[in-house]
Amino acid sequence: MNWIILIIAGLFETGFATCLGKAKEVNGTAAAIWMGGFFICLAISMYLLYKAIQTLPIGTAYAVWTGIGATGTVLVGIFFFKEQTDFWRLFFITTLIASIIGLKMVSK
Repeated sequence: MNWIILIIAGLFETGFATCLGKAKEVNGTAAAIWMGGFFICLAISMYLLYKAIQTLPIGTAYAVWTGIGATGTVLVGIFFFKEQTDFWRLFFITTLIASIIGLKMVSK
């Protein structure tokens, strides 16, 4: 169950990074709304990470959490913010995903 909580926490990390990206594109009320989304996603992500480390090793949980967030943020950047894609970028995202899976497999 805590692995599921950790995955959801990582998705909310992607959410708060996405909100930051959207907030920089707009001004005024729209920016404030995106920043509100940032703080909500941040709080939820941190709380879920806290819950997950109650039974998971903190080093593994933190690495998986940041890996999910980083991978998700890169994918959001590619699909929604039209960031570049090239072989090396996709290669290293793939190795990051493989590392996350590997950490899950070797954790007790």
